Amino acid sequence: MPVALLSPPESQAELLARAQLIAGKTFAEVAAERGIHLPDNLQRNKGWVGNLIELSLGAQAGSKAEQDFAHLGIELKTIPINAQGEPLETTFVCVAPLNGNIGVTWEQSHVRQKLAKVLWIPIEGERHIPLAERRIGAPLLWEPSQEEDQQLQADWEELMEMIALGRVEAITARQGEFLQIRPKAANNRALTSAIGESGDKILTLPRGFYLKKSFTAPLLRRHFG
Repeated sequence: MPVALLSPPESQAELLARAQLIAGKTFAEVAAERGIHLPDNLQRNKGWVGNLIELSLGAQAGSKAEQDFAHLGIELKTIPINAQGEPLETTFVCVAPLNGNIGVTWEQSHVRQKLAKVLWIPIEGERHIPLAERRIGAPLLWEPSQEEDQQLQADWEELMEMIALGRVEAITARQGEFLQIRPKAANNRALTSAIGESGDKILTLPRGFYLKKSFTAPLLRRHFG
């Protein structure tokens, strides 16, 4: 059975309506509607849930640097939660640029572009629930408040300064109050170039920006109680 593709939503209202249509449904139900194969588990299919939601809403960006719904200025983020509504993991935002950052400001950054307006889709993520039976939650369309934007900017500037000073290898996941940088690579052989402390180019693992649970947990509590 071929995958049933949806055209991109023409408006924010249409996108929200599509998200509300799948809210409360199981992965198995939505996969059947779209003609998507349902794996037994996510061990070898880590991106499957995100792909399922993207196809169900008509997202087109895929792995591009732009927002998932660039024509609407909206990024899509699925967030696995437990029975108490707490996030189970950090949220990937985008790849961290390790070169060519001179003069780049927070306002111009990929992080800010990705987080300017986000459609959060909570999903049941507890491992004891069979994948087919996990449900999709109610959507939340969110824009950062001025305070949230300032918090994220402060973390971004601290981390980007370390990259610019050649201290990328010294960055740990503990740095940043709400935004962190962690290695993001398929394996230890997938190296990329960066600036070392002496100013020379070095090879290191690619890095990604992630939102900590200390940021997403209060966000979900405020909106879903």
